[in-house]
Amino acid sequence: MSKIIGITGWKDVGKTHYASLIIKSLVNKGYQVGSIKHAHHDFDIDKPGTDSFKHREAGSNQVIISSSKRWAKITENNNENEKSLDDLIKELHNVDIVIVEGFKKYNHPKIEILSKNIKNRNKETNNIIAIVSDDLKDNITPVFKENDIENLVEFIIQKIL
Repeated sequence: MSKIIGITGWKDVGKTHYASLIIKSLVNKGYQVGSIKHAHHDFDIDKPGTDSFKHREAGSNQVIISSSKRWAKITENNNENEKSLDDLIKELHNVDIVIVEGFKKYNHPKIEILSKNIKNRNKETNNIIAIVSDDLKDNITPVFKENDIENLVEFIIQKIL
């Protein structure tokens, strides 16, 4: 099973920014990283007019797009239940660590991002092992300054990997 660390926080606090910095740092250190981003809205990775879009529009429930650079699989849920985080993680292969953005109600270890404007923590989120904040002081949970990515990544390596 893959090692997992979540990035969580209120809307617009920079979760994607921090997830990207953490991913980049881990990759630079030689780790194979997978990531999962939860969307609270409808999204589409395919563009109207492309061949793969035409396949889906014609009724294909699954479309695989492949080239020498990358491949992607698009699966239509057809209004069925969203896949669980565990099911999504099983779709990833050959990774040392999975960075999960969102999925705050699951029990994997998480880093909570707080911004200068939003200092109150989300009480619905469990298993917070670290906090990113320039303002918060916490005697129990380690707090990393907003620009201290390297020490945060070292903490992740020690705690998760």
